[in-house]
Amino acid sequence: MPDSNVRIRLASPDLGEEEGEAVRRVLRSGVLTNGAENEAFAHEFAERHQARFGVTFCTGTAALQAMLLAEGIGPGDEVIVPSMTFVSTATSVCHVGATPVFADIDPRTFNLDPQSVAARITPATRAVMTVHYAGQPGDLDGLARVCGAAGVLLLEDAAQAAGAEYRGRPVGAIGRSAMFSFTPTKNITTGEGGMVLTNDPGVAERLRLLRNHGQTGLYQHESLGYNWRLTEMQAAIGRVQLRKLDGILGRKQLIAESLTRRLAGLPGLTTPHQVPDARGSWMLYTCLLPGVRDQVLADLLDQGIEARIYFPPVHRQPIFARRDGGTGDAAALPVTEAVARAMLSLPVHHRVTEAEVTEIADAVTTAVGRATAQPNATDQAMPAGAR
Repeated sequence: MPDSNVRIRLASPDLGEEEGEAVRRVLRSGVLTNGAENEAFAHEFAERHQARFGVTFCTGTAALQAMLLAEGIGPGDEVIVPSMTFVSTATSVCHVGATPVFADIDPRTFNLDPQSVAARITPATRAVMTVHYAGQPGDLDGLARVCGAAGVLLLEDAAQAAGAEYRGRPVGAIGRSAMFSFTPTKNITTGEGGMVLTNDPGVAERLRLLRNHGQTGLYQHESLGYNWRLTEMQAAIGRVQLRKLDGILGRKQLIAESLTRRLAGLPGLTTPHQVPDARGSWMLYTCLLPGVRDQVLADLLDQGIEARIYFPPVHRQPIFARRDGGTGDAAALPVTEAVARAMLSLPVHHRVTEAEVTEIADAVTTAVGRATAQPNATDQAMPAGAR
C-alpha cells in the first residue's frame, strides 16, 4: 500500500456519481449476476476493440486461466511468456497444469523479443503469451510470424492495454484471444474484473462455459467449469468507465508527452520508447536509470511522489526460482535482468496536473543530480539498443 505521506499517486481511478447511479440501477433491478449488464459490457468492450466476442470474468487472472483452458492447454504443454510482467501471466500457466517458459524482451519496449521466443520453442510449445508492457504493443508482426511458422497460438495479455492500437488496429483482436484487466491501477476499472476478447465463436462459447460451472441450461452441466462470474454491479461500472476511456487515454498522452519534454535531455535517464505505428495506453511511464535507480526512487518517495518498480522479474520470484527446468536462470534473460535493475515508473494517471508534471520532472532531475554526485554512484551498462 502507498505510504500515507504520498501526495502524487501512481494511479487514481476516475469514479464518480455516474458509476454510483449505475450500481444503484442494478440494485433496484434485483438482478445481481448473469444479467443484461454483463452482456452489454462484453458487447460494448468487444466492439470498441473490433473483436467479435467478449466474455467477462471476476478477475483478470481468472480470465487468463480461462483463455488457456479454452484452448485445451494443460499438463505437458509449454507456454512462452515474458518475465517482465505481473506474476499472474506466468502463474496462470501453472494453474492450468502447463509450464511457463520465460523469453527475453526488447530493451526499448520491454515486450517479448521474437528472436528470443523462436529460440525457446520446442515440440511441447502450445502458445506464446505476449504482454503489452505499460499498454504499448510490441512487435506483434514478428511474433505472429514466429508463431505461424511453428504452428503455435499467439495469445495477448492485454491487461494494461485497453484502447491501445497496433498499425491502426486495437490490440485484443490480433492474437487468437486476449485478456484485459480492470483492477484500480488500470486506465478503467471495475474494482476487480477481467475480459477475454476473441474472434472465434467456439472459443467464446468455451469461455462462457468455463466461467459458469460448464452450465448450458439451468442445472445442466456439460463440462467442468468454475464460478468466475463478474457481478452485474461491476459490469455496470465497466460500461460507464468504457465511455470515459478515450478521454482518459487522450489526457494521459498529453501528460506523457509533457514529462518526456522535461526529462529527455537529462543525462543518465532514458525516457519511454514509442513504437512506430503504435498507440499505447500509457498505463505506465517507465524510465531507465542505470546505476542510480534505487537512490532516485528513495528520493522521490521522500518527496511524496509515488514511483515504483514495475515489475520485479517473475523468474526471480521464489516460486519460480525453486522450480525445476531452469526457468529461473538469470543468464538466459540478460536484457530482462539489465532492464529490471534500471527501470522506474513515474505517475502518469489522467488526473496529474501540469503543475504536478513540473514537480515530478523537477524532483527527478534533482534526484538524479544528487545520486550521480555520490562517490558510490555506478554506471551500469544497459543492453545495446536500450538508449
